[in-house]
Amino acid sequence: MSKQRRILIVRHDRMGDAILATPIPRELKKTFPDAFIAVLVREYTESIFVNNPYVDEILTLAPLKTKGFWNAVKTIRKYRFTDALMLLPNEWINYLLFFAGIKTRVGVGRKFYQTITFTKEVSRNKYIPLRHEADYCMDLARAIGVETFNIKTEIHFSDDEKKQIEKLKKEYAPNGEKIIAVHTDDGGSSPNISAAEYKKLIGELLELKNVKVALTTFKPPEKLKEIPGVLYLAKDKRQFLIDIAAFDLLISSSTGPSHVAAAVGVKTLTLFCRLSANSPQLWSPVGNDAYYILPEEKYCKNNCPVNPDDCRFEGEGGISGEKIVSETMKILSIQNNIR
Repeated sequence: MSKQRRILIVRHDRMGDAILATPIPRELKKTFPDAFIAVLVREYTESIFVNNPYVDEILTLAPLKTKGFWNAVKTIRKYRFTDALMLLPNEWINYLLFFAGIKTRVGVGRKFYQTITFTKEVSRNKYIPLRHEADYCMDLARAIGVETFNIKTEIHFSDDEKKQIEKLKKEYAPNGEKIIAVHTDDGGSSPNISAAEYKKLIGELLELKNVKVALTTFKPPEKLKEIPGVLYLAKDKRQFLIDIAAFDLLISSSTGPSHVAAAVGVKTLTLFCRLSANSPQLWSPVGNDAYYILPEEKYCKNNCPVNPDDCRFEGEGGISGEKIVSETMKILSIQNNIR
């Protein structure tokens, strides 16, 4: 009888990155049906893996660090993991898993601390050829025997949560209106339109018949506070995921909530730029009807600020609220539908 595989998946960064790791437990269980699968994540993203039928245990990083390094080693050692997949290089975690006695450890790239601990390397070859981030993540599972091209992301809800989602849909849109959510924050990680342009966008969306507009940003800028007719639904953790599942469309920059929407099957309209590192080919939501808007090629050639976080898509050929509304109407089949 073969020894049970006990596999730890480590994804200790942001919401969108954690969601792009959700296909891994599913594909591991398909390959190793009797395996014990655990994830090590930040408390901030723990809720993403709650109720996931392919995850046997969720560990969070902060309590481990609070214990101190050697006590953390003892904690991880108790699980008798046979394999660890580290989706982001981290020296502290690398040594933690090494001293915890995990025989097979797979990491991204080749850092000195990975070399001296005999960590198996998965290279991204400078993103050539360019693939989706979720597919690069799956390479670590492929390194221990998984064979798959299925990178569909997913968040799982309990029966009670599904009932809550249906209740929220009726509460937010009592007359069957389309619920369009707008998430204005980009977390400083992607190009985005300005708060002023978002205000114009929200104003135009509010003019559409049979439409409700929700704002999901946790701390909206002053320009976007207390807009009449807007549903302010900035929740956190699990409730945030439940709220998004009640929407018909989420509009946002390329950031975590767009991946949440994909994982719960909600349509997305995402703003992207043309740089490879920020392109939809690498970061598009996976698993839903995912639409995106790009600025014109000429606009990028003439106006690129080099650092995409500084881009606000302003000016001719960029991305305006009017253009976003036009795309929204096509996606939701809204035609000449102005109040």
